[in-house]
Amino acid sequence: MQRIAVEDVRPAVSGGLRPAKAVVGEHVPVSATAWREGHQAVAAEVVWSGPGDAASRRTRMEPGPDNRWEATIVPDRPGEWTFRVEAWSDPWATWRRAVEAKLAAGVSPDELDLDLEEGARLLERAVAHPGPGPSGGAPGTGSATNILPRDQPDNPTGPAEGRTDDPRRARLLEAAERLRRKDLLLVDRVILALSAPVHDGMTTQPVRELVTLSAPHRLLVERERALVGSWYELFPRSTGGLGPDGLPLHGTFATAAAELDRVAALGFDVVYLPPIHPIGHTKRKGPNNNPVSDPGDVGSPWAIGSSEGGHDAVHPVLGTIEDFDDFVARARELGLEVALDLALQCSPDHPWVREHPEWFTHRPDGSIATAENPPKRYEDIYPLNFDNDPAGLYAEVLRVVRHWVDHGVRIFRVDNPHTKPPDFWEWLIARVHRTHPDVVFLAEAFTNPARLYGLARRGFSQSYTYFTWRTGKAELIDFGRELVAHTDEARPNLFVNTPDILPEHLQSGRPAMFAIRAALAATVAPTWGVYSGFELYEHQPLRLGGEEYLDSEKYQLVHRDFGRDGTLEPWIARLNEIRRAHPALRELRTLRFHDVDNDSLIAYSKTAPGEVVLVVVTLDPARPQEGTVTWRLDELGLPDGFTAHDRVTGQVFRWSERTYVRLDPNQTVAHIATASQEVRP
Repeated sequence: MQRIAVEDVRPAVSGGLRPAKAVVGEHVPVSATAWREGHQAVAAEVVWSGPGDAASRRTRMEPGPDNRWEATIVPDRPGEWTFRVEAWSDPWATWRRAVEAKLAAGVSPDELDLDLEEGARLLERAVAHPGPGPSGGAPGTGSATNILPRDQPDNPTGPAEGRTDDPRRARLLEAAERLRRKDLLLVDRVILALSAPVHDGMTTQPVRELVTLSAPHRLLVERERALVGSWYELFPRSTGGLGPDGLPLHGTFATAAAELDRVAALGFDVVYLPPIHPIGHTKRKGPNNNPVSDPGDVGSPWAIGSSEGGHDAVHPVLGTIEDFDDFVARARELGLEVALDLALQCSPDHPWVREHPEWFTHRPDGSIATAENPPKRYEDIYPLNFDNDPAGLYAEVLRVVRHWVDHGVRIFRVDNPHTKPPDFWEWLIARVHRTHPDVVFLAEAFTNPARLYGLARRGFSQSYTYFTWRTGKAELIDFGRELVAHTDEARPNLFVNTPDILPEHLQSGRPAMFAIRAALAATVAPTWGVYSGFELYEHQPLRLGGEEYLDSEKYQLVHRDFGRDGTLEPWIARLNEIRRAHPALRELRTLRFHDVDNDSLIAYSKTAPGEVVLVVVTLDPARPQEGTVTWRLDELGLPDGFTAHDRVTGQVFRWSERTYVRLDPNQTVAHIATASQEVRP
């Protein structure tokens, strides 16, 4: 039984059964409800430690409404951390509160004599048996059921050595001595005991009674890229330029490496490659998903495997594995990471089909079932069956992932993970992280929330989201609040488009709409992504009402003229530059939405220590929109009448609680302004 109630400790995922998520350097809020009977004061702190820590760190928690206590911890290295909340009865705070109330009521000195004696004894007790200090202090005594006898010290370290050079000790003893001086005026007796220095001394090393511990909680800390990054999706085979006949030539890892300078100049952190493996010939798709192909058609990269190899091989037309290594090295030189697509499916020509037929589903006539998402059919793809030989298939996939890790890949975008067993992903990611904890897994989980968040809880670092289809102000606000609510278990990656998804709002081809979507994705979430061609306003659908691109790059080579004028590249580069310069934009937990009296304008903010970023985006790509934003300044730590620096235009504004804004999409679609928080005592 707990002597003091310590309840609802957060962050907690699956009731504490699974670790919450964080990254190195992230400010992680920890909170709990702690209370006891009667009027005695309670105090609490977070006791936390990382992998390899010899001693626990301690962070004092601050009280909030309804007996809620809060603190912030900042893990400084990756690995699994643990934390718990310790609560205790705080006799000093109880004493101080009672004495201040009696003084305010005009109680006489004689009536206060016993109270002052109690205070003096508490001060002496704090000197003789100092409690644990912050961040690295010795752990306190007690367990979840600990009730200390009245004559037992709260800390087992023994009495202080009585050093005369200890300013805390001297100050507390002087305050105790004054409390007993009946020859002094009452105000002179209590003034030192009630002073800020004595309060600090009694708080940093408190007298603790009835110490009660919560159950331990876990925090999985990954490297920053698991939360923060900007992604650019690139098909290496479309980087070959044009031949003498004016038709696209098949690219290679070498021609793709030449594109990396442009990608890096746009400020991206990650270059993501769709599958780079040999492509099957059986049932190979033609342009625009035509089930009939011609001899020169390149097929879909997701139809993986041929006589030239499977998931651990590279398409020979792209080059050799050494060429891939050179591509990865060049990316690293430019500050880019390479992400690979992990698509666990096979062409009918994949070596696994011949060597391990048990890894596939067989129909009554003996044929292998092809992939379907009715009414869509993928005749060129066989899905895997994880039930017939789980040990063999699990081990093979782990081998494949480790193969690419050995070739410098530390990020995997996983294709359709919700069509594979959840326990498989938990097993695979845990095994990979045992030897390479820096590997990041992104789930392409366009699925229902139960699956999306369930995959995140099983180890995925990030997930695709439904941002692509969230366009109205109300649904964007609901979407953003949902992201924040699930921060401890799932991290979003907001892609504005994908090879599979040309959303309806982009099909008009309005440059301002492309700019709006980029602004939202780059500022709402710490990680966002762009599929190549977005910067050129590619917007032609295969058919009205659909989301497939006309002449989709999934089935054919596409040549793009990135050197032409009038592209979105300057805006994308500016967004990434602003993101890198301002830490608040790399946060998710601090996202707040603010009222605007115009449904065509959306306003939100993010904060980091000492910094606020304020964002206003128009949702109308055609007409100027104006309105008044009501900023919640108390929550932001800003005064009424603050200086806002617009990082888009370079302008400096004087904004207030109610701020008039006007955005003309022909000029700019967003304000992204920074302000400095007030320094408060």
